[in-house]
Amino acid sequence: MAKIKPQTLLLQSKKKKGPTRISVTTIIMCNLIVVLIVLSLVATYRHWSQRSRSQAENGLLNREGVDAFSNDLKKYELPGYAILNTSKGLITVELYKDAAPEIVDRFLDLCQKGHFKGMAFHRVIKNYVIQGGDSQTLGSAEDWTLSGKHPSELSLKHEAFMLGTSKLKHDNKGFELFITTAPIPDLNEKLIVFGRVVKGEDVVQEIEEVDTDEHYRPKSPIGIVDVTLKRDL
Repeated sequence: MAKIKPQTLLLQSKKKKGPTRISVTTIIMCNLIVVLIVLSLVATYRHWSQRSRSQAENGLLNREGVDAFSNDLKKYELPGYAILNTSKGLITVELYKDAAPEIVDRFLDLCQKGHFKGMAFHRVIKNYVIQGGDSQTLGSAEDWTLSGKHPSELSLKHEAFMLGTSKLKHDNKGFELFITTAPIPDLNEKLIVFGRVVKGEDVVQEIEEVDTDEHYRPKSPIGIVDVTLKRDL
């Protein structure tokens, strides 16, 4: 058997133990793969982030839409008419739920609590207004008529047969009620109109004709017996 020289064995051993060389092409390919993976992860993250944000915004818009629809539905469900049963007859009033929502809400709340039952009309001024409510409140119809201006001298801003209340702040109990009996001048500064008479104008005119004293107070008691609320007529 032929003997292998020690030098030959040493060379063979070095060839076996020496590190394997990686080509430049392989390194470049690995780097490209890593870069592609990173870019793919970044793109995926951005996609899901935008999708989550879009869903959140759509959810908010949907919620706002639901809230708006709910508010409109509640407004539709509120009574749209009030029937004032007075000692002279029935007066039907359409309520301006859109034009004066806060006042209408307060009026409806007081109606349900029976606030207007037995309320007297304590000021009846012909060709002007019928007033009920807190007779001690400043700025009453009498004060307006005694302000020094005659109705014919003022520009017309309120039509006849409108339902309104004073712009003065109301406490938890008080609420002034006015029904105009003629086009009323310059009352925009004092009155908030929240409805109009649609039936029973003749009853309003009959109340307007009652005898009063020098302070426009009816000589015979006259007022609201009760109030009936209706969504539609």
